Amino acid sequence: MIIFKQFSFDSAHYLPNVPEGHKCKEVHGHTYKLIVYLEDKLDDTLGWVADFAEVKQIVASVVSIIDHKLLNNIEGLENPTCELLAVWIWNKVKDQLPALKKIELHETPTSGVIYEGV
Repeated sequence: MIIFKQFSFDSAHYLPNVPEGHKCKEVHGHTYKLIVYLEDKLDDTLGWVADFAEVKQIVASVVSIIDHKLLNNIEGLENPTCELLAVWIWNKVKDQLPALKKIELHETPTSGVIYEGV
């Protein structure tokens, strides 16, 4: 069974490696939508895959590092594309969420990435 938990955060960034004149080279912000998916069998006793409260606590602690921040100033996010941000988030939560299946990160309502780990 696959369960998910959704989060939202606001961050600014700029993309230092894009060509001069590209609009994303300038500082700008996004309201990101993050969805974390976990896959496992149902616990026979509890009747769930994972405790949503525990998932929330783990992911929210990572989101708090990047919420209302300039992502370029976060270690490991010097070139914070949506794709690299998804990898960064994955690496921060994967050890605490062994059932982690994938994360979906929306940079805008119509653009984003799905990352399933390495």
